Parts: sequence; C-alpha cells; structure tokens
Amino acid sequence: MGPVGTAAVRDGGAALPGGFWAAVRVWLEKPQVANRRLCGAAIEAEGTVLLGESEEGSPRLTAVPGGGTDEGPEGAAELSRLWREVSGHLPPSLTARGRPGSELRAVLRTLLPRARPAGPPAPPTKELVVQDVYNGTVTFLPLEENKEGKYQIKKCNTYEIQLTHIKDEEWSVSIVALSSEDWFSDGITYPKLAWLGNELLPKLAKWSVEQKHSEFRSTLSLISVAKYCKVYQDLKEKYKEMVKVWPEVTDPEKFVYEDVAIATYLLILWEEERKEKGLAKKQSFVDLGCGNGLLVHILSSEGHSGRGIDVRRRKIWDMYGPETHLEELSIMPGDSHLFPDTDWLIGNHSDELTPWIPVIAARSSYLCSYFVLPCCFFDFHGKYSRKQSKKTQYREYLDFVAEVGSVCGFHVEEDCLRIPSTKRVCLIGKNRTYPPTECALIDNQITRYIHNRQTCPVVACDRGVGFNHKDCSDVCKEAGSGLPENEMETSGRIWMPGFQPREKVEQIRNCAALPRDFVDDVVLNVANLLLNTVPQKSCSNTHGGNMNTWNQGESLSLREVAEHLNKETLKRLKSEYGGLQTLLKNNHQVFEVLNGRVHIRDWRKEKPSRKTKPEVKRCLSAEAYKTRLCWFFIHHPNGCALPSESCPYAHGTEELRQSKTIKKKKHTQC
Repeated sequence: MGPVGTAAVRDGGAALPGGFWAAVRVWLEKPQVANRRLCGAAIEAEGTVLLGESEEGSPRLTAVPGGGTDEGPEGAAELSRLWREVSGHLPPSLTARGRPGSELRAVLRTLLPRARPAGPPAPPTKELVVQDVYNGTVTFLPLEENKEGKYQIKKCNTYEIQLTHIKDEEWSVSIVALSSEDWFSDGITYPKLAWLGNELLPKLAKWSVEQKHSEFRSTLSLISVAKYCKVYQDLKEKYKEMVKVWPEVTDPEKFVYEDVAIATYLLILWEEERKEKGLAKKQSFVDLGCGNGLLVHILSSEGHSGRGIDVRRRKIWDMYGPETHLEELSIMPGDSHLFPDTDWLIGNHSDELTPWIPVIAARSSYLCSYFVLPCCFFDFHGKYSRKQSKKTQYREYLDFVAEVGSVCGFHVEEDCLRIPSTKRVCLIGKNRTYPPTECALIDNQITRYIHNRQTCPVVACDRGVGFNHKDCSDVCKEAGSGLPENEMETSGRIWMPGFQPREKVEQIRNCAALPRDFVDDVVLNVANLLLNTVPQKSCSNTHGGNMNTWNQGESLSLREVAEHLNKETLKRLKSEYGGLQTLLKNNHQVFEVLNGRVHIRDWRKEKPSRKTKPEVKRCLSAEAYKTRLCWFFIHHPNGCALPSESCPYAHGTEELRQSKTIKKKKHTQC
C-alpha cells in the first residue's frame, strides 16, 4: 500500500482514540461536509463481523446474526450477502492484522453525488467500510456490480485511514492507498489522491481532537437521505426559475432553495407516513404564517391540497396562479381558528404563532399533526424570556416548544434540516401519547399549562438532544392544577385575550428609514467624538510618498458614545431595532463595531477580496465601486487614508460613477 499522507496530532485533552472514531463516523455519515460534490451518504446496513479461519486455513469474514444492524432484516441480509461475495478478495492489509475470532465492524454505505451544472448527477456508489478498532484502522472498499449482478471490490480505489500512537500525547493520522499507481478519480465519489491527503486528512486530524458535543440531532435523521437527495435535486431543477422572477426585496436564492429543501423534507416525511398508516390519499395541510407562500405553492403543485394564511399579502402571491390558495388573515388562537379537516399544520418561521401551533393541532382533531421550524423566540403572550443560563437561548426555546407539544399529547420528534439558515431544527408531532377517549383531559391540561405560563415561570426540561417525554411528566402535573373552574372552558372564545398578532403593515425599524440628514448628523458627531478623544492614536501614512500621520481616533464603548448624544437623538434611536449600534453598523464605511466598542474604520487594514469569493459577490463589489462619496475624503481632518486609486469610494464628485440597481442584476452572469 502506498502512503497518501500523514498528519501529526497532539492530544492534550485525552480525546483519542475515541475522537478518531468520532471523526471517522462524520466521514462515514456526512461526507458532504468535506467533499462538497456529494449530497450525502446513506448507511444501508452495519453490523459486527468476526475474523476466523476456514477449513483451508485462509482467513474469512462472517456476518454474526443480530450483530447490530440497524436497518432491519433486509439490511442484515444484504450485509451477509456482500461478505460472501467479497470475503475471498479482501486486501491483505485487512486480513493480515486480524487474529482468529477478532471482532470487526462492517458498514455498507451509498455515496450520493450532487447534481451537476450540466447533465444528470453521477450514479450512486456503494462502499463497504471495515472498522478494526483494535488496530486503529478503517478500510474503505468501493464496490462494483459485475454482469452477473454480484458485487466485487474496486481494488484500485481501496484506501485505509490509520490512527497510530507514537508516545505520550503524540499521535498520527494517516491515509494509505492500496494501489496509488492505479488510482482512478472521477472527481466526485472518487476524489484525487492529492485531495485525500491535502483536504480530507487535515479535517480528520482536526476532528479527532475536537471535543465538540452537538446539542442537536444529526441532519435528516428521521427520513431517508438517499430519497432526500433525489427529490431535492428534482424540485430544485423544477422550481429554479423562481429565482429569476422573484419580486420581493428578500434574497431569492436563499428563500427559494430553503423552501425547496423544506418542501422536500415534508414530501418524504408524508410519503413515509402514508406507507406506515396505509393511506392512499395525499395529506392536506395549512401553513400558518406562510409569508411569501412559496412552500404552499410547491406542496400544492406536488399534489397536496392545502392553503397558506398570513397577516400580510405579498407581491409574489399573484404569480402563483389560482391553484395555490393563499389568504390574508390575522390568526387569533381560539375556537374560530381550528382546522378539523386538515391533516397537517405547518409553522415555518411562524413567529408569535409558533408555540400555538401544537395547541391548534391538538384541538383541531385527534388526527391533526404539526411541523414547526422555530426561528424568533415567542411565548404564548409575547417575547420568550430565558429561564436558564446553562443552555443557549436557541436550545432552551426549542425545549420550550417541544414541551408545549408534549403537554398537548404529542410524541414530539426533533430533526435538523439541510437549509441555508442557522435556525434549522424542526419539531414534529404526528403521533399522540393518549387514546381518543382522553381528549377532554388533555384539553384541560393544555388550558392549565397556558394559564401557568401567564402567571408563573415554567422551567424548561433539562436534557441533551431531543425531547424526553418522561422529563415532561412533572410539567404536565403542574399544568393539571391551579386554574379556576370558570376558566376551564375553551368553547367559543379566544384562548388568550392578550395575544398580539403581527401588524398588517410591516414597520421598517432597522434605522434604514431614518431621515438622511439625521443619520449624517449622528455619524459626524460620533466620528468627531472618537477623533477628538485623547490620547489619540496616529498611524504613519506613506501613500504617494507623503509622510504624515493619520488620526485613527480612540475606541469607546457603545454606552460611552450614547452618553455624549442628546436625549432627543437617543429617544429616536431607541424606537429602532438595535438602536445606536444598528445605525453605526449600517454606516460601515466609517465605523467598525467590535465586542461592544466603536472604532473608526481604517481601510488600509481591510483585507482584499479572496480569490475564492463567490462570483456573484465579486460582481456586486465591482458594480458598487466609486458609486458613493468617500466620507473620510470629505470629513476626516487628514482626509482619506487611501489614495484615490485604492479607495472603493469616490474622492470628489468627478469620480462618481452612476449607481446601478444591484438587486435587479444580482443573479446575472458577469
């Protein structure tokens, strides 16, 4: 076997060898995090195998019944069949180290390529992966199907990852190829050997000593990754034209492909539910807080009857056609907004409705399920207030929403979506924890729980990953007491009179709508404050051969800056989201806000755009060049720190270029 590369690893935190096997597991289950040309990997089967000796004395591998396969009898049978087909052709490096009776771990996975810019995606590739924990090696055996339909090992692409303990805290991770001279690379499922050594190996070495424990479940843990990749690629191709005609001010690529991904997830989830329950008819749905309505449009176009409801109509609604049903309506949680004939309720970034969706689903009918993708943090009656400091705010809020679902009698499942968002954990309630005869009891429990959320703090259940229904038993008991008898009935009324839905007219409060002269005045005042604060920091400016000093000013905390502004200015800023900090960040040409401190931006220290910067962003930078006046050229006592040819802003009106509408040209070729 030929060495591909070796990476030295220092383990000061006693992470090895366990960390190595965790890193290998990432490469097994999520190869797309390293190889961006893959969509993912499907673990078809895995189990324990024993290395033994046949009657002829040659080593053989046999699958042990019940050896831990987690794909059921079919997966175990497939794994056993593969061993019988390839056991006589295993590389010597794998069999030579083993002792008779030593235990190995076998994993059968399928690599799923991404769609290519032109043409269909490459076909999936099967691999048999053998983990030898005793010797610290994992061998990857690519499989090819011959004319007889049997699998054989593609020996030229066999490689091995090895962990070696040198001494004390010193370890090494190596990649070795069985036949480096004959290695075949298709650039997708079979990368070049140089990629394995220069890209994959450093990542494995880094992951091996990173003791990170995610507080979320693995991505797409509740559905088939193989199905997801196929359906997502089909839908992305089908709805890609929406990017070109997007009439909203939001980023079309983010919103279109995010909704395509969410629709893909729901379509597969619903397909599997139909198989489980023996349903022939596709599920109906209502999307509460549907926003741009694209998710409703995709699900409706794929054969699911449903509608979307939002407090505010969007321009894009008119583009979908009459088959996509969207309603402009304000939802007030109560008996007038139940959906007894609907199979699923959807809450995709549904804001103040998020905690109410499990309640509405529970009270709509015993057969109604829900899917929520929480984003902004809302309680039943307003903004959510944190109860614990040991968790992130996001994790705590997810626990709260899961707790609501459990109180409502749902078996709550958690999964992580593959979408371009930091808030990508969804919560699903599709099965009940009680029989239909106990609906009245659960309804009373829900009412008491909501009442207690108004009157006293409820601590979210402490747990690791996923929601444990046993942990919620105490909460449910608390929800069963403390409500006056006259507040037990929910029939014919709003469930929480103080509930405030979103305003129909969206107010822009990010300082972007403030008058220009007001903003300019604040910017000038803050800049002068920083420049005139002593002691001053000066820096030599040698541009153009002229030696002088350029005043960088001092840094001040946001609080110190605010103390120097008049009361009327502060009052006006407080009415905007983010206030003073948002205004200063919006004026990034002049200021840099880091860790709560405000600095004058020194453009000489700005790093040039990386060559790897996406093409679209490079186009935007080029179009914005010299379209605005340089603030420093006009207002700074030393002028601009950069010469005119280096400054992205115009030094005088004679340098100004006509501004183009960047939004319209954003997705055109450069």
